[in-house]
Amino acid sequence: MPELPEVETVRDGLARHVLGSTVRTVTVHRDSAVRRHDGGPRDFSDRLRGRVITAAVRRGKFLWLLLDDDSALMAHLGMSGQLLVAQGESVAGPPTAPAPHRHTRATLALEGPGGPLTLSFVDQRTFGHLAVTELVPTADGAPGGRGSPLAAVPVPVGHIARDLLDPALDRELLVGRVRRTGREVKRVLLDQTVVSGIGNIYADEALWRAGLHFTRPCDRLSRPRAHSLLRAAHEVMSEALLAGGTSFDALYVNVNGASGYFDRSLAVYGQAGRPCPRCGATVVRDPFMNRSSFTCPRCQRRPSAERLSRRARTTA
Repeated sequence: MPELPEVETVRDGLARHVLGSTVRTVTVHRDSAVRRHDGGPRDFSDRLRGRVITAAVRRGKFLWLLLDDDSALMAHLGMSGQLLVAQGESVAGPPTAPAPHRHTRATLALEGPGGPLTLSFVDQRTFGHLAVTELVPTADGAPGGRGSPLAAVPVPVGHIARDLLDPALDRELLVGRVRRTGREVKRVLLDQTVVSGIGNIYADEALWRAGLHFTRPCDRLSRPRAHSLLRAAHEVMSEALLAGGTSFDALYVNVNGASGYFDRSLAVYGQAGRPCPRCGATVVRDPFMNRSSFTCPRCQRRPSAERLSRRARTTA
């Protein structure tokens, strides 16, 4: 699933290509693509037609386009969603023609400052969706996300925490919140209501950089260690963003269809059986929440059951 760097790469591309564009026509090729939109495909099209796109905004993994009527077009990319921009009409003809690609779920014909554009939502695995939604004020009065100074977010994003690349994030407050829970550290990193944008890939890479096993309880982290972990997550996502994100196949691309290449720099994620780049020990894979966790058994020692039991007794 796309994580913060991949979604930010898409947001940046949209900001460079579609801002100031007016939506001329909307075609929903598959109704399930707008299943989260109240009112169905016809209302979805009616809400967008004639609207001007004023900003492309992201918080964590969540992406939206601000519209000139104070609403937003939200795009959840799911497992394989792409937003692709092409100059002129769709390669298959006008947007009322059949979908130009068998996985295209919706098409917006735009009139941009430099001429006509086509914005296509392509989703092979169909877990993504689009919806037009109202905005609600941010709880802290700060901008809703990267890409706009507006202190508002779409209704479905209201419960999502700020991400590590957000300048409005209170890092000290976040560290305190992390250290107050006894949950495993990776579960907390993946909890989008605690800190957003981190998924399985960057959680594993951050934990490796910080030298922490994914099962370590958060209440056993010292304040410096918690800061070190969040700093590692910030660094690895920043590096991935410079590389255009992590692409394992053609499903992860920017708005021009180009893949990222940070996967070439992954230390442990997907590297089971290979040597750890820091110590040479063999990277191992463990099951985790119906997914996988990849760790170095030497750099990231698993907390012993005895130590965890002793810790539980002393804090009881």
